[in-house]
Amino acid sequence: MSTAFVFPGQGSQAVGMGRDLYEQEPAVRALFDEADAALGIPLAQMCFEGPREELTATEHAQPTLLTTSVALLIGLAGGADPVPFVTRHASFVAGHSLGEYSALVAAGALDFPTALQLVRQRGELMANSHAGIMAAIMGMDEEPLETICREVSVDGARVVIANYNSPGQLVISGSQVAVDQALVLAKERGAKRVQLLKVSAAFHSPLMREAAAGLAPAIGEARIADARVPVVANVTAEPLTSAEAIRRELVVQVTAPVHWITSVQRMVAQGVNTFVEIGPGSVLTRLIKRIAPEAQLINVSDAASVRAFLER
Repeated sequence: MSTAFVFPGQGSQAVGMGRDLYEQEPAVRALFDEADAALGIPLAQMCFEGPREELTATEHAQPTLLTTSVALLIGLAGGADPVPFVTRHASFVAGHSLGEYSALVAAGALDFPTALQLVRQRGELMANSHAGIMAAIMGMDEEPLETICREVSVDGARVVIANYNSPGQLVISGSQVAVDQALVLAKERGAKRVQLLKVSAAFHSPLMREAAAGLAPAIGEARIADARVPVVANVTAEPLTSAEAIRRELVVQVTAPVHWITSVQRMVAQGVNTFVEIGPGSVLTRLIKRIAPEAQLINVSDAASVRAFLER
């Protein structure tokens, strides 16, 4: 039996994240200072003090979440390079959407400066898209929701399932008219609840083609190494190790659905019985509990939980 380290994506950010580690660990202070200098924005201040509206903006949420997740990894590694720690303790790593970049840093495929610049550009491109909306659908199976998406995707309006998060929790993404129609049909056909999401565009849908095209040259030029721990991909749920496969994944995942259910199931099938969520909040912990109820779940989100994990 083995352990997987998993990393949350956009939506997990919270004012105050990373502050206790920043105050206690010199290597974490250096990491936040590096991010501030590299991006030319008060990233640490945004994480620690907000305001919430700035922290939640896609162009800020993505680099702040990456930095906080890597800070927690450094805390787990005792202030040292976290990659050797990850290779000793994890059989797989995975991240949800943006969290895939944190997973790639953990696996040694991306260094932090490269990942930081990529997620900054990714966040800006996605934020500037302003195309479409997203909504969560609770209490509906995949097949009937996929049928609804096909029914309303006509005359240029299109909606797709963007996130297969857990049984009974799916997210759709697309043009406003198509999403609105899909929500009406979902409620009529038995969905327990539907909820529009506070995001700037239709992430993980074909409406992100321009963002993917804009990001592709940066990914093509980025320093990407073979992963030292298999990274379970959002797009295919397959474990990736080669640099070229990772490069392709990072371009495609901007427009493709996040197959989180299948990703977790794949890791369980490969012998994973413990999932450690590393990042603010506990979104993935709750999702995994529904996908793999027998798994042991551990959350590492602040200095206290770093200490608790290391004492285990």
